[in-house]
Amino acid sequence: MNLGKQISAHRKKMGLSQDNLAAKIYVSRQTISNWETGRSYPDVENLLLLSTLFGTSLDELVKGDVPQMKQKISQAKFDRDAHGMLLFFVLAMVMVGWAVFLPIPWWWLLPVIFWLVSLFFGFRIEKVKHEKNIQTYQEIVAFMADQDLTKVRAKRNWVKDSLNKVVIMFIFAVVGGLIALISTLPYFLMH
Repeated sequence: MNLGKQISAHRKKMGLSQDNLAAKIYVSRQTISNWETGRSYPDVENLLLLSTLFGTSLDELVKGDVPQMKQKISQAKFDRDAHGMLLFFVLAMVMVGWAVFLPIPWWWLLPVIFWLVSLFFGFRIEKVKHEKNIQTYQEIVAFMADQDLTKVRAKRNWVKDSLNKVVIMFIFAVVGGLIALISTLPYFLMH
C-alpha cells in the first residue's frame, strides 16, 4: 500500500527508527510497523502529525491509498454489521423462549425488538452487497479477504447460486428454530 511505503520512506529519509518516529507522534513502535506494512492505517490526527513532521501535504502522503482505505473501512463495516445481525438474531430467538415467562400482553415485544435490530443490520449488509455487486457466498468471502472479485464473479452459476441461497436460508431457519426451541425448554420443564 502506498501510505505504508510513504511513511517508511519519509521516516528513513529523516534518519528515524520506528521507535524514534513512534516517540515523536506518541504511538507505539508496533503501530508504526502496522502502518508501514499496511495492516492498519493512521487516524486523521496521526496523519496530520505525520504530514507536519515529514514536511509534506496530507494529500501527498495518502495519495493513491484513498481507494484502499475506503475498501478497508467498507470491509470493517460489513464485518461489524454481520456480527450485529447474527447477535441480535440469536438474542431474538432466545427471547422467544424467555418471553413465555413474561406477562401475556408483552410476551412478543422483546423478540420483535431484537428481530428488528437484526433486520436493520441485515439491510445494511444488503446495501453493501448491492453497491459492490456481491451476489454469492464465495463473493462475500473474497470481498472480506480483499481478493479480486472479478475472478469470483466469473464463476457465477445462477442455478447453483440460487440453490446455495436456499440451503443457507434453510440452515439459518433451522438453527434459529432450534435456538428458540432450546430456550423454551426451561418453561416446559417447569410446567
